Order: sequence, then structure tokens, then C-alpha cells
Amino acid sequence: MINSPGQHIISKLNHLAVYLRVPIFCRQLHAYTIGVLVLSVILLLGSCKSEVTTPITAEDRPLNFVVIFCDDLGYGDLSSFGNPVIQTPNLDRMVYEGQKWTQFYVADPVCTPSRSALMTGRYPIRTGMTSKKRAVLFPDSGSGLQPDEITVAEVLKQKDYATAHVGKWHLGHLPEYLPTAQGFDYYYGIPYSNDMNAAEGKSKLYRDQMSDPDFYPDTQNYNVPLMENEEILEQPADQNTITRRYTERAVQYIQDNQDKPFFLYLAHSMPHIPLFASEEFRGSSKHSLYADVIQEIDWSVGEVLQTLRDLDLDQHTIVMFSSDNGPWLSFETHGGSAGPLRAGKGTTFEGGQRVPTIFWGPGNVQPGIVDEMGSTLDVINTFAVMAGADLPTDRKLDGYDLSGVLKGEEQTSPRTQFYYWAFSELHAVRSGPWKLHVQQRKPVHYGNIAAMDGPELYHLEADISEKYDRYDQYPEVVNSLESLMSDHLKDVEGSTPDQLVIKIKTE
Repeated sequence: MINSPGQHIISKLNHLAVYLRVPIFCRQLHAYTIGVLVLSVILLLGSCKSEVTTPITAEDRPLNFVVIFCDDLGYGDLSSFGNPVIQTPNLDRMVYEGQKWTQFYVADPVCTPSRSALMTGRYPIRTGMTSKKRAVLFPDSGSGLQPDEITVAEVLKQKDYATAHVGKWHLGHLPEYLPTAQGFDYYYGIPYSNDMNAAEGKSKLYRDQMSDPDFYPDTQNYNVPLMENEEILEQPADQNTITRRYTERAVQYIQDNQDKPFFLYLAHSMPHIPLFASEEFRGSSKHSLYADVIQEIDWSVGEVLQTLRDLDLDQHTIVMFSSDNGPWLSFETHGGSAGPLRAGKGTTFEGGQRVPTIFWGPGNVQPGIVDEMGSTLDVINTFAVMAGADLPTDRKLDGYDLSGVLKGEEQTSPRTQFYYWAFSELHAVRSGPWKLHVQQRKPVHYGNIAAMDGPELYHLEADISEKYDRYDQYPEVVNSLESLMSDHLKDVEGSTPDQLVIKIKTE
């Protein structure tokens, strides 16, 4: 449910009071005065703007869409999601002006499968983008997201959207699987994870140093290509400046396409290890390299949002911020935090698949906190509806249209159930507040299967950290959830075979 507008205004005024260091005993006394002043300034600025610009109606201009996607960002890594150390003022402002979703899920707890679901609105098991043998795609992989899959970019192309992907792709590095073959007009970024093609012994070196929060790796140790469309610009990519360069390309793309509807998918390589930050951000947090990296990402978000404001596109753009999965906990101080959630990346505990998510769009997204369920699976449905585009009808989609919640027209999300897949296996299911685990990976070293005495049942609304197993107390709930899992497994029968296991043929 979205918090009421009155509660949201009070929350904003309290944040303003804290920022201005208003003594706590004065805040209530001056709440009315502060409110009047803030509203007066808003009305004055609005009237001034109307004198020099002609408002563009929704009929005149389709909405633009921007997805900002991080790599291995944890639920507890942003100040607006509870981190007491890392400063993320631009994301905090995005939260205050937009919607903070507290129960938003990715379809898989590792990279390639998760990203395939974001692009297609389909569980990775349906598209062959999950595997029991290979967790993700690698530089020797011979396949990728199949050409007959339909991406968000291809759906929006129906309405003549300009489309660009800046950042990490990881859905296939061969020409027939690159973004330019999947509906994107333009691509600038790395084709797979930034730790791949590591020089001999350098991956071990990183693990040996990861207890040092300030250890800074050598970008030359990772032979990852930086590409533009189908061409390699540099190899190894200079990852020291990669967040800044992604940001510059994203801003330039918005500026170049301001007179037409566009879809921009900005997928940061960070904070996936190895961690790198531009020189001006190293040491900026005074806490750790990881915090420096997050603060540079926050700067990047601020640059994108400010560009939209400067070009008067903020009222015509929906921006989504999220992460592909939870934090990589085995990298200790070089990994993030899942906050109150259990475990992290690679697991189907909440810390692996519940991610910090924000939607922003002044005039189109009603500000508030949304405690309903949502998923990256829902992006393609939501954007299609808001753009007036058609969804494919020849295949099963697993998403829902969240536009009613975004616009404040609906208080409840159409998503009431979620299936937790990992490594091509169904591990858990959630319906309402209840979550049933039937398989698990070890919380930190997720490459290992965790032994279970039996299925486990958790009430997530009362037990966000999945500490208290209620399996024995609620047999009727267990039966209902087991039935859902059985039906779902039947529904995915006959899916595309495993594509991650395919390697490039060598003579």
C-alpha cells in the first residue's frame, strides 16, 4: 500500500528539518510555517516556468523510459534503505520525489538470468538463460538470449522509440546476441562481468586482499573489452573511469534524443568486484572503497536526473533504479549489505532477490512508499502499457502491469505471488506474506547446496529476516504453496533448453 499524500508531505518536511538542523522540539511548532513556505516557493517557481514555456501534454509527447541497473547492489547499501554510512543524496531525493518499493524482486539471484528476465518479462527457465552447470555466461560461451525472444526495447520500437543500452549486457557477447541484435539502436559498454578474463592468479590475489576495505586492484588484470555497437574500443577496458564514462554517454544520449521518445538502459558494472572508482571519488566516503563506488553511482544518478530536469523532460520520463541481485557477501568488505534481509547473491533468501528499487517521474509517479510486491518481470508489461505498445501474445509472460500503482490510481499491486528460481531449479515460492523454501544454497558461499531437514515456511511481513520457521504450525498454508509450486513447474515444461552450458566450438 502507498503511504497517504499527507504522510508523505510530513515525511518530506521532517527530512527538510533534519537537513536544516532544526531542533527536534521546534519541528512540530514550525511544521505549518515550513509547509506554507515550501508550497509558496513551489507555486512561485511553477508560475514563473509557465510564463516562459508552453506545457507539453501527454498526448503531444510519449513518455520516455530510463532503467538504471546496478550489479550486486545490496538492499542495505543506500542511505534511503537504511545504510548509516554510505551517503546517497541523489537517490534519497529520487525516493522523496518518487516511489520507494520495499518488496521488489529480481527473477534470479545471479547476473545473466536476472538480466534476461528484466529484458523479456519471462522467468529465465522459460528462455534457457539459467543452468545447473554454469551460473552465468562467460567469455567462452557460445550462446545467449535467443533472437526470437522479445525485449523491452523491441516492444517500444513499435512506437518508434530510440533505444540505447549503456553499460553491462551479459546476455551474449557474440554478434548475434549483442544489444544491437535485441532491439537497441546503440550500445556502449562491456559484454559480460568486469571480473572475467582475469590474468592468471589475479582472481586469487583479489580474494587474498578482500579483507582490506581500501585494497585497490589493477584494471590491467582484467581483460574485459569495452565495446561500441559491435566494435571493441579498448581491451582491457579502463575500469577506473567506467562509471563516469557510462554516465557521460547516457547524458549525451538523452541530449541527442530529447526531441523524440527514448528508452535508455543504463546498467552499471559496479559494485560487482573488482571495485573501481574515478579518482575524484576514491576516498570520498572516508569509509571504504565499496562506499566510494556507491557514492559515484549516486553521483551518476544525479547527473541523469538533472539532465532530464534541465531539458524539461522530467515531466515526460519514468526512471527506474534497481539492482540485478543482492550483495556478493563472500567478498567481505568489497561486497555490500542486505540490511535486515537474510543472505545475499546466489541465494533465494530475501537478501539474494529482494533489491532496493525506486521509480521516479514527476507528474506521472505518485510519491510514496510502496510495500506491495513488484518484480523486474513486470517492467516490460508496465512500460508497454504506459507507451501504448502491444505485448507479444504468442508466448507466456510472467509480468504484471504496475502502472496503476505508479500513478497512484491503485493501492494494491497486481503481483501477489512470486517464484524463486536459481540455477535452473525452483527453490521457493511466495504468496501474500508466506514463503516456502524447498531448496537452499549456503548463505555466503552460494556455490554450495545447503542441507535442509525439510521444507521451511516463513511469514515475511512479520519475519523479514527469515529467522522463524513456521512449517509445523501452518500445514494448510504449506499445502497451498506446494500446490502453487507444482502447477508452476508444469507451466514451464517444454521451455527453451539450457543456453548457458553451450560453449564456443574450438577445432
